[in-house]
Amino acid sequence: MTDSNSNASARKLRPQTELVRGGLMRSGFDETSEALYLNSGYVYSSAEEAEEAFNGDRERYVYSRYANPTLSMFEERMRLLEGAEVCRGTASGMAAVNAALLSQVKAGDRVVGAKALFGSCLFILNELLPRYGVETEVVDGTDLSAWEAALAKGAKAVLLETPSNPALDIIDLKAVCDMAHAAGALVIVDNVFATPMLQKPLEFGADIVVYSTTKHIDGQGRCMGGAILCSQEFDADHLKDFLRHTGPSMSPFNAWTMVKGLETLALRVDRMSDNALALASHIEGLPGLKKVIYPGLKSHPQYDLAMAQMSGKGSTLIGLELEGGKEAAFKVLNGLRVADISNNLGDSKTLITHPSSTTHQRLSEEERLAVGITQGFLRISVGLEDADDLKEDLEQAIRA
Repeated sequence: MTDSNSNASARKLRPQTELVRGGLMRSGFDETSEALYLNSGYVYSSAEEAEEAFNGDRERYVYSRYANPTLSMFEERMRLLEGAEVCRGTASGMAAVNAALLSQVKAGDRVVGAKALFGSCLFILNELLPRYGVETEVVDGTDLSAWEAALAKGAKAVLLETPSNPALDIIDLKAVCDMAHAAGALVIVDNVFATPMLQKPLEFGADIVVYSTTKHIDGQGRCMGGAILCSQEFDADHLKDFLRHTGPSMSPFNAWTMVKGLETLALRVDRMSDNALALASHIEGLPGLKKVIYPGLKSHPQYDLAMAQMSGKGSTLIGLELEGGKEAAFKVLNGLRVADISNNLGDSKTLITHPSSTTHQRLSEEERLAVGITQGFLRISVGLEDADDLKEDLEQAIRA
């Protein structure tokens, strides 16, 4: 393989250029678009070469569960974008979260997490890890005193999202990272709601960043995927062998789709964030709404922190709470003419879901209320449609 970016790689490129050219490897055919190496295994010129590959004396591809050329292009592009030393692609976002945790903890360790997490992440903290003797505690992510009290007992790892799913809480990354490191913990940040375009957790002290690339990075509802970004030390000590032997690998086809999605990520996230701000501003104050939650609105309780951490944009997600509870929420969903009802997010199409009955339905009512998920709460993932069409669509559904 030849690296057609050899000259460009010698100098620092700006993020938009890295999104298009980072990690590009061209074969001897000099193809324009990144090649799709849709194969599981590789051949060797001799038995000796195979032996050297497996005992580590020769660096090369041996099996696509370990590494694949198309996956390598995706991982290098993500690594450059995030500013990390290593990126590892996984089969899904949850595979990334699971591997980031399970690769480093053992019985007797302790993990502290924010309460406001995606439902499957809470399953790992509240149900899965305790089965293996790992103690876990969840806290209000916006309450620094709660973090201080929980971390005073020590911890191996910390898991959080900011903005959180689905209520868009903003957590002070630097403050939590400083406390976690003092307690001996590594900090894992799920950055999916901000995307690498709006927030770089590593710059605030995070040790590991995870993504569901199914969301904004694919961005068009096509393929599943995840990514873990970390230091070379964490990869060598924990992650590399865990992934190799447990097998949550991203397929070559999905990796190729993610590579192509990255080319337009900055353009899409910028437009979607602008649409989200326009839509949130438009519906704020409509009759029947208790509140509109968007980090880019000054009414958001952590507005100043959000603008300081998130490059001046407020995400592509909006939360809103209706006065009429579940009945009103379902009427709004069923009255939409443009936006679609879906539990996915980060798509080019605007998608809306009712978390209480979908993404967070496993939680008890008490647990949902603790993180702001009422029966009248809706999560909107704003897409690329004309903002005026989205305003008209949501307003007519709410007024109806």
